[in-house]
Amino acid sequence: MSAQYPMTLKGAEKIKKQLEMLKKQRPEIVTAIAEARAHGDLKENAEYHAAKDQQGMIEAKIRDLEAKITNARIVDVTKIPNDGRVIFGSTVKLLDKNDKEVTYQIVGEDEADIKTNLLSVMSPLARSLIGKNEGDEISFDAPSGTLNYFISRVEYI
Repeated sequence: MSAQYPMTLKGAEKIKKQLEMLKKQRPEIVTAIAEARAHGDLKENAEYHAAKDQQGMIEAKIRDLEAKITNARIVDVTKIPNDGRVIFGSTVKLLDKNDKEVTYQIVGEDEADIKTNLLSVMSPLARSLIGKNEGDEISFDAPSGTLNYFISRVEYI
């Protein structure tokens, strides 16, 4: 039995859409391979080799995404009563010492994207936030030194 990894409902839906798109490309690749094969000598047929390479990459990506969905423990945070505690999937508004606000959602590793404020549950900041409550102050060691934040709001959206 393989380990399960937490994933938000949005993250699972995104992966399922990617998977659907890739599976729709399968017939196109098979057609491209057949057309390239019809051109003759396969040893020096660049179109054939490119189509086969593309097929291999798509199949590998499909297997990877299917494994992620199979091993995901999907968490719908909107179904959990909000008691102000930071949990997986919650959206956390933080204030730094200069009262600058930053908002992060704590998500699974495969969903993390710091550019869109999706913070991996395994990151040092997320680890220091999990279990804390709205109104708490936290500090954690970042590469730039120790950072301190005030948890101004916790939402389950």
